[in-house]
Amino acid sequence: MNISFPAARLHPMDRARGVSVLLGPTNTGKTHYAIERMLSYPSGMIGLPLRLLAREVYNRCVERVGADAVALVTGEEKIKPKSPRYWISTVEAMPRDLDLAFVAVDEIQLAADLDRGHVFTDRLLNRRGRDETLLIGAATMQRAVQELLPGARILSRPRLSTLSFAGDKKMTRLPRRSAIVAFSAEDVYAIAEWIRRQRGGAAVVLGALSPRTRNAQVELFQSGDVDYIIATDAIGMGLNLDVDHIAFAADRKFDGWQYRRLNPAEFGQIAGRAGRHLRDGTFGTTGRCLPFDAELVEALEDHRFESVRMLQWRNADLDFSSIADLAASLDVLPKEQGLTRAPLAEDQMVLDIAARDEKVMREAKTRADVARLWECCQIPDYRKLSPAAHAELVLSVYGFVVRAGRIPNDWFARHIGALDRVDGDLDALSARIAQVRTWTFIANRSDWLRDPEHWQGVTRQVEDTLSDALHERLAQRFVDRRTSVLMRRLRENAMLEAEVTQSGDVMVEGQHVGQLNGFRFTADPQAAGEAAKALNAAAQKALVSEIEGRATRVHEAVDEAFVLANDGIIRWLGEPVAKIGAGAHVLEPSLRILSDEQLTGEALEKVQRRLALWLAQHVKKLLGPLADLEKGEGLEGIARGIAFQVAEALGVLERTRVADEVKALPQDARAALRKFGIRFGAYHLYLPNLVKPAPRALAAQLWALKHGGVDEVKGLDDVPHLAASGRTSFVADKEVPKGFYRAAGFRVCGDRAVRIDILERLADLIRPAVSYRPGSTPGEPPPGTADGDGFVVTVAMTSLAGCSGESFASILRSLGYVLDRRKGPAITAPLLPMAATEPVAPPKSEAEGASEPDSDAGPTPVAEAEEAERGDSGRRTRLRG
Repeated sequence: MNISFPAARLHPMDRARGVSVLLGPTNTGKTHYAIERMLSYPSGMIGLPLRLLAREVYNRCVERVGADAVALVTGEEKIKPKSPRYWISTVEAMPRDLDLAFVAVDEIQLAADLDRGHVFTDRLLNRRGRDETLLIGAATMQRAVQELLPGARILSRPRLSTLSFAGDKKMTRLPRRSAIVAFSAEDVYAIAEWIRRQRGGAAVVLGALSPRTRNAQVELFQSGDVDYIIATDAIGMGLNLDVDHIAFAADRKFDGWQYRRLNPAEFGQIAGRAGRHLRDGTFGTTGRCLPFDAELVEALEDHRFESVRMLQWRNADLDFSSIADLAASLDVLPKEQGLTRAPLAEDQMVLDIAARDEKVMREAKTRADVARLWECCQIPDYRKLSPAAHAELVLSVYGFVVRAGRIPNDWFARHIGALDRVDGDLDALSARIAQVRTWTFIANRSDWLRDPEHWQGVTRQVEDTLSDALHERLAQRFVDRRTSVLMRRLRENAMLEAEVTQSGDVMVEGQHVGQLNGFRFTADPQAAGEAAKALNAAAQKALVSEIEGRATRVHEAVDEAFVLANDGIIRWLGEPVAKIGAGAHVLEPSLRILSDEQLTGEALEKVQRRLALWLAQHVKKLLGPLADLEKGEGLEGIARGIAFQVAEALGVLERTRVADEVKALPQDARAALRKFGIRFGAYHLYLPNLVKPAPRALAAQLWALKHGGVDEVKGLDDVPHLAASGRTSFVADKEVPKGFYRAAGFRVCGDRAVRIDILERLADLIRPAVSYRPGSTPGEPPPGTADGDGFVVTVAMTSLAGCSGESFASILRSLGYVLDRRKGPAITAPLLPMAATEPVAPPKSEAEGASEPDSDAGPTPVAEAEEAERGDSGRRTRLRG
C-alpha cells in the first residue's frame, strides 16, 4: 500500500497495516535484522537516531550492494548516486516523497524524548513502506505501540549475551576494555587524564564531538591502542563497541531542563553496551557514583523496565497561510490516547521571534514565503546559543532566500573562513565544529545557494580539518602513545624491538623508555602504571649486549677518557661509571662501580681493574710528591717528622703547628726538605707545585672523604671552582670547615678565604715595608712616630689579595696587625709597638738565585689593621706590625 499522505489521518486499524515492530534490549541484533530485511527488497530506507550510526549502516550496505545503489541523507551530509535503491538517513532527514518497498525506523523509544521525541512519533505514525514497515526499539515501547498501532505484528528478541552486575570498583581495578560513563565534559576530561597517567591512555566520546572525531576516538579503542573509553550517555545510542564492562562514574545528568538521576531504562540503555554478540558483559559503579541498589541491579540484569506511557507529539499537518496560522497549527493538541504535545522546541521559539519582526512580516506574504520561513527555522542550533542569537542567523538566511533567492557567496564564505583555523584548546575546537555543522546544514539545502555542491565540499573540508585537529588534541592530552603501543604489542605476545642510541636513549618499538648513563639504566619517569614493568623488561633485553660492549670500551679507553668530578664521580666520556670513597689511606681512595645488575662477572672485573688503575695514576700524577714526603727517604729526625705532617696535611701545613720543630731544624735539614719541594712560608709549610687548581681540587676531595664523605662536606663544588677561576680570595662561608679550605689551598683570614701562596707573597711585601719608610732613615722612626715598626698599605698589596677596604683590613687583622690612627686626618688611634723580629731584607728575584725568605719564628704580630688613609694614588693605610 503506497501512502503518500500522513498516516495520522488514517484510522488506527489502517495505520498498523503492514507494520512489524521488533522490540528488545541492546545486543539483540535488531539493527542487523533491519539491514537484512531492507536488502531483501528492491528498495528501502532506514531512519536512524544518529548521524554517526547512519554513516556506519551506510558503509555496511555499500559493502553488500555497492556505492551506486545506496544513498546517505543527513542534515549535514548527502551522498546521492544517480539511481539509488536504498536510502540511509537520520530520522529527522528521512525523505518524504519516496515510494519505497521497505521503511524502518530505529530506536523508536526516543519518541518519549522531550527534545526530539515528536520527530520519532511522527515517523512512527506517518512513515510507511509499500510492502513492509519495521519499527525497532526497546521493549518499553510495547504498550505504546499496541495503543497507537493496534494489530501491528510485535516481535521480540532476547539479548544474545548475558549482562551481569560486577559491583563497585576503584578505577585502578577496572578491567581493560572498560567504558567509564560520566555526564559532563569536565568529568570526562578529568577521568581521561587520570586513566592516561595510570593506564597509558583513553579514548573520549561526547555528544558534542563531530562524527569524524567520534569515529577516530572510537577507532583508538577498537584497534586496541587504548583499553579504556570515557564517554557521556552518547555511548548508549548507536555505538557498537567491543566493551566488556560499563562503569558508571556518575548517575545524574542535565537533560536540557534539569539535573536529575537517570531512570532505570536509561541506565539499561547504557549498561547494555557491555558485551557484544555472544560475548557476555558486566556493569557496575566507580568513582563518586553511589552503588546501585538491589532493585536497580535486578532490573538491569533482567532488562525489565517500566513501559513508556506517553509519546511526545507535534502536529505535522501545518497551515502555511500566514505566520499566525503556522504558529496556531503547531499548537494543536493531540487527540489520541498516549500522546502529549511536545514542549516548545527550538524551531518554534525562532518562529515566535520572527513573528514579531516587522521586516519578516512584510516579506512573508504568500504560503510559499511562510513555508520557506519554517524551513529556515529548522536550521539546527549546534552552537547552543540563545534562541535570540540563533534567530538572528535564521532571519538573515531567510532574508537572503526570500529577497535575493539565494544566499550571497561572499557572505557565506566570510562566515566559513572565520572558522577555518585549528588554534585553541579542546573547547575552542569543539565550538568551531558546532558552528560549522550549522553552516553544513545550510549548504545541504540545494535551493539556498547558487552552487550548493561546492559549498557542501567547503564546509565538509573545514569540519574534517577541525575534527582531525580535535582528535589529535584529544589523543595528545589523553593518550600516552608510547605506553599504548607497547601494551598492544605485549598483548599480541610479539617480540619487542629494543635498541640503545649513541646518546644513551633506550628505545623500545621506536618509543623512548629511558636513558642509559654509564652502566645504569634510568626508566622514563613518565612511564607508570601497569606498563612500567613491561617497558623495563623490554629495555633490559637491549641493555645486556650494550652494557657488555661498554665494559669492553671502558677497559680499552685511554686515560684522557676519564675525569674525576668534584662530586667524587668518575666519568667516562662524560657518563658516570664509578664513585670514589674513603680508603685505608687518604691517598688511596676506594672505588665503587656505578652499575645495574647486568654488569657482572668478567665484564665487571675488567671495568674495576681499569678504573682502579686510572685512579691510582690520577692521584700519583697530581699528588705524587705527598707520597714521596710520607716515605721520607733520606730524611731523619725532626725533618722526617715535619715531612710526614706536611704529607698528612695534603701539602699545606700551618706553621704554628710545627713552630718548635722548625726553630730546632738545622740548615742542612731545611735544605733537604726544600729538595722535596717544601717551602717555608711566614704562615705555612707547603709545596708550591701542589697549589695549582687540579692538585688542590683532588686534595679537597680526599680531605672530604676522610672527614665524612664528599656528599656531606659543604662547598665541595664551589670552593674548587672558585680556586680554578684564578681568584686569589673570596668571601668565606662560615659553614664550610676551615680544614676543607686549607686542603683546597686557602686560609680563612677574617671574612675571606685567601690562597696560601698569595698570603705568603703578601707577607713578602709587608716585611720590607715594615723595615723601610719613604723620607726616613733605616733604623729610625718615620716623622711623627715613636718607633719604626709601622707600614703603609699599598695598591700592590690590595691588588695581590684581590680586595680592599674593610675586606683587606679583616685579612690583616686576622694576621695580627692594628690600625695607626694617631697622625694625620685619618690617623686617630695610638700606634702600638710590635715584638721584635729578626731583620728581613726585601727578597731578591728568582733570576738572582735568591733563596726564599725564611725566619725561625716567623712574624709575631700583636696589633690589628684597618683602613686609615685614602691617597690620590689609591688606598694607603699606615699600620704597625
